[in-house]
Amino acid sequence: MSSYESFARVYDLFMDNIPYEEWCGYLTGLLEDQGIRDGLLLELGCGTGNMTRLLAGKGYDMIGVDNSVDMLEIAMEKKEEGQDILYLLQDMREFELYGTVRAVVSVCDSMNYLTEEEDLLEVFRLVNNYLDPGGIFIFDLNTEYKYEEILGEATIAEDREDASFIWDNYYDPEEQINEYDLALFIPVEKDGETLYRKYEETHYQKAYSLEKVKELLAKAGMEFVDAYDAFTRNPVQADSERIYILAREKGKKNI
Repeated sequence: MSSYESFARVYDLFMDNIPYEEWCGYLTGLLEDQGIRDGLLLELGCGTGNMTRLLAGKGYDMIGVDNSVDMLEIAMEKKEEGQDILYLLQDMREFELYGTVRAVVSVCDSMNYLTEEEDLLEVFRLVNNYLDPGGIFIFDLNTEYKYEEILGEATIAEDREDASFIWDNYYDPEEQINEYDLALFIPVEKDGETLYRKYEETHYQKAYSLEKVKELLAKAGMEFVDAYDAFTRNPVQADSERIYILAREKGKKNI
């Protein structure tokens, strides 16, 4: 599972096409559908904290977990005055909290970075353990359709004044693994000149079918609630590129 080490420096620059405000509105709508309008929430794979801060602005008490020091340093820098957000440097496969939370959320295909079924199952088990009785888990996933039909063997490049990148993508349909090689060109100042330093990273994501996710949720002791074509309340379609899945904690009793 990649920690986005070099990419952390320019992550927000290249993710500025994501309408985080709209995504937050959709996510809070799903939470409110489940009666969760306030309280303690955990975001897994919080990155530089864009969604974490927006959810805090909606009145939720936020905990953000990520396994990248670089990402969390940026998240801490962006914390607004008065925002009480707890950021934890932890691997989501082993995360620990002091108590339970009302809901757990994870967006921007963080779950796809768990390329082993056993790891995804372990995350589901931990989520179930740290949710309040009847608590809700909401997460998104890139679909196999997106990896195979949209990304495929594409090459994506962006050249900007502040930084540039080249993304070479490859999807293995048998293993359901998406691999992308990322070459980053980041400006550095040296002796009064601007030079570009090249960084190279390889990232891996796995495509999970909805049926497999349901199976793993059940193994983890969770109850599957619903799945939507992203940013709608429509059922998952064959050509859905991103889906949102809702699951509920099962097994605890209110004290």
